[in-house]
Amino acid sequence: MEWIARLRARCPEVEVRPEEPLARHVSFRIGGPAAVMAFPRTEEHLAALLRFARDEGVPAVILGAGTNVLPPDGGLDALVICLLGGLDTLRLLEDGRIEAGAGVTLARCASFACRMGLTGLEFAHGIPGSLGGGLYMNAGAYGGELCQVAAETTVMERDGTLKTFRGAAQGFGYRRSAFQEMDAVIVRAVLALSPGDREAIRAKMQDLAQRRRASQPLNVPSAGSTFRRPQGGYAAALIDQAGLKGLRVGGAVVSEKHAGFVVNDRGGTCADVLTLIRQVQARVYERSGIRLEPEIRIL
Repeated sequence: MEWIARLRARCPEVEVRPEEPLARHVSFRIGGPAAVMAFPRTEEHLAALLRFARDEGVPAVILGAGTNVLPPDGGLDALVICLLGGLDTLRLLEDGRIEAGAGVTLARCASFACRMGLTGLEFAHGIPGSLGGGLYMNAGAYGGELCQVAAETTVMERDGTLKTFRGAAQGFGYRRSAFQEMDAVIVRAVLALSPGDREAIRAKMQDLAQRRRASQPLNVPSAGSTFRRPQGGYAAALIDQAGLKGLRVGGAVVSEKHAGFVVNDRGGTCADVLTLIRQVQARVYERSGIRLEPEIRIL
């Protein structure tokens, strides 16, 4: 592909890897190669990549920590821009606020808040993923959601222009945000927290981590909760009641430990996971009349 040489010429400071396996960069450990994967370290690097993709007519796909996505077995004929490890600024502002880059993990954000004696992010400590991906999906756990602390979010449009959205303009809902409807990339956010006792904050994070280890299949590859929570119920309970724990298609299996997780056991593929998702949806609907919707992003 001739455009790879032009990419390197226009963005010489950015690491680029042709034919990079997506399976190396997603928690499902599934996915064929990206035509090119790029790793911007700064917002300036990201802007240069986005402008290049726009000018060349190359599809650009944004990837964070890859903990809530399912890439195709055949890979992506695209420029995949991986923000994890880049856009990693993290600093304390005044009035109990912190500013964090989109590539910072939620665990690191929560630990930083704890060190600063700020409470409100304890729920996020055990959520795998980056802040950017978490804001995009309004990630949450154990009664907490990022919408509760996100004061403002800054995005970058495809021409490199920055725009900041505050308060209700961020459009948060259950596993939703206004950013899902934008042709833009989340680059950083300001989180508004409250003063708290460091030891109490640390103890709460440890308690939630223990509960997560006890209830979730953290020892096998997955993308976290496979389905959105349906109105008036829980996906895991509906799947369990339908007798689907252990249901397998190839290497994809409904977890015996937590029915809400589809896990990759012994070389599962994207095709395996999608087939299993459809089977679970059909059998839950047949039993309960409720249609489950995937929570994971299918690239």
